[in-house]
Amino acid sequence: MADAIRPILANFTATFLVIGLAASAVSLLRAEKPLAAPAVVEALLFYFLLFSIGCAFLYDFVLHTFFGEMTARIIGWADSPFQAEVGFASLGFAVVGFLARRRSFDLRLAAVVGAALLLLGAAGGHIYQIITARNFAPGNAGVILYTDILIPAIGFTLLWLQHRYERIAKPIIYRR
Repeated sequence: MADAIRPILANFTATFLVIGLAASAVSLLRAEKPLAAPAVVEALLFYFLLFSIGCAFLYDFVLHTFFGEMTARIIGWADSPFQAEVGFASLGFAVVGFLARRRSFDLRLAAVVGAALLLLGAAGGHIYQIITARNFAPGNAGVILYTDILIPAIGFTLLWLQHRYERIAKPIIYRR
C-alpha cells in the first residue's frame, strides 16, 4: 500500500490537478443540462483554484515547514532555514487560492498570477540546477518540473476563457 501511495504524495502537484479535474467532472455531471461553455469554465476554474492552488500550496507549506529535511533531500538540496520561508510563502498562496475560488475575476487573477510567478521561477531554478549541478533528483527534474510549467498555463487559459465569456455575457458600456 505504501508503494502505491508514495508516488501520489511525491507528485502532489499532478495529483491535485487530477483531483480538481475529477471534481469538475462530477460537478458538471450533476449540473443542469444543457451545459453552457461559461458553466464548464467556471467549474474547471473553481476546482483548479481549490485543488491546484489552494490544496497543493497548503501541502507544499506542510512539506517545507514541518518536513523540511525530507523535502530538501527529495529536491536534491541541502536542508536550510530557507525551507520554512518557502513553506510560509506557499501558505500565503494557498490562502489566496482558497479565497479566490468563490470571488471576483480580479482575485482569481491575483491567485493565478502570484502562484504562476512562483512556479515558473521554480521551474527556472530546476532547469538551472539540472544544467549546472546535474541535479536530476525526482523533486527537481521529475513531475514537479513539468507541473511548474503546466499549472500556470492551465490557470492563465482558464482565466482567459472566463474573461472571454464574461465579456460576451455582459455588453461593454462606454462612459463619456
